[in-house]
Amino acid sequence: MGTATAGRTSKATAWHNWAGTVTATPARVVTPASVGELQEAVRRAAEDGLKVKAVGTGHSFTAAAATDGVLVRPQALAGIRQIDRAAGTVTVAAGTVLKDLNLALAREGLSLTNMGDIMEQTVSGATSTGTHGTGRDSASIAAQIRGLELVTADGRLLTCSEKENPDVFAAARIGIGALGIVTAITFAVEPVFFLTAREEPMGFDRVTAEFEQHFAENEHFEFYWFPHTGNCNTKRNNRSQGPAAPPGAVSAWVEDELLSNGVFQAVNSLGRAVPAAIPSIARIASRALSARTYTDIPYKVFTSPRRVRFVEMEYALPREQVVGALRELKSMVDRSSLRVSFPVEVRTAPADDIALSTASGRETAYIAVHMYKGTPYQAYFTAAERIFTAHGGRPHWGKVHTRDAEYFAGVYPRFGEFTALRDRLDPDRLFGNDYLRRVLGE
Repeated sequence: MGTATAGRTSKATAWHNWAGTVTATPARVVTPASVGELQEAVRRAAEDGLKVKAVGTGHSFTAAAATDGVLVRPQALAGIRQIDRAAGTVTVAAGTVLKDLNLALAREGLSLTNMGDIMEQTVSGATSTGTHGTGRDSASIAAQIRGLELVTADGRLLTCSEKENPDVFAAARIGIGALGIVTAITFAVEPVFFLTAREEPMGFDRVTAEFEQHFAENEHFEFYWFPHTGNCNTKRNNRSQGPAAPPGAVSAWVEDELLSNGVFQAVNSLGRAVPAAIPSIARIASRALSARTYTDIPYKVFTSPRRVRFVEMEYALPREQVVGALRELKSMVDRSSLRVSFPVEVRTAPADDIALSTASGRETAYIAVHMYKGTPYQAYFTAAERIFTAHGGRPHWGKVHTRDAEYFAGVYPRFGEFTALRDRLDPDRLFGNDYLRRVLGE
């Protein structure tokens, strides 16, 4: 239906994100089969006066990828291009899904050092929005990038690394789609290793009092607090000699179904229908947890399936302020009439050197609040956001927030560096949309 030069072009149909919170109707949808076809699609869009946005799997809760212009689906640009064992790197096409990358690396005896818990995103979508896991020494997926290729507004292909176009590299690793369309990413990788995970229920007062100790003693520490209770579940992941000892059937069911999917879905549906039941459900669910320890290769420990749809807000705070902010959040929920059926997640990251990384230039801890899809979340998120911004918080680029460019200029010391680069690379805002206008300014 389209032309051979611009990849497969299809008529506009409404696009919506994973959570169903964002819908857009592009003028046309392009699925380029090569970088050349993508460059042609970008040039054609510019000639036709249309904006261009690339969209991954729609896991962002914001309208970062929404457009009424040309929607680029990079899924045909997938797979490993090159493995350089001497350099410890792998180069992958931008539309590669993290799950496929993890499996392919494991077959090669390799692994990323750290990752988030969702594997459904494309590598370009995950890195462009700052997706991260938890780590004392190892940072976000974007911080593991050693090079990238970018199609710019004039249709050129720009190669970036610490040596080549270093100013673009410093910003484009987390570019929110504002600087161009990423076509390939080179990640640092290492020989595959084992992680031993230790999960343990712990009281809220204890885990917050001992937070810095847990952080210091573990390579990867995170915990979940169940609102309306004083109960938390902690998770400590540390490297070990192995061998693999995956979770048993019962504990796998508890994690995958009770906490994440089937049973959790039913519990949330009940809570949506009968909000008054949520505190009782939370007490029962949080007490159902028991300690468990298991060992496996990284992606099998870091990631888990997520079939229950939700809406999420996450803020990055200076690490020394996270416990105070979390205690304020708990007090707020306890005092309010809010009914929150999803646990609150707390993770950490070391400082990195990416201009718009939520951990840019500072030791960071994250607080993520969630609500089940279809339940009103605005009151909870507004109250939480008030607490987070009072601590100088930086919202995740792909999750719900109400901040604008003026706010970001105050919490990101290198914000002006990013916007100046954007002015140079995309002066006519070919890659612009309403979301970028709000968060980056005109």
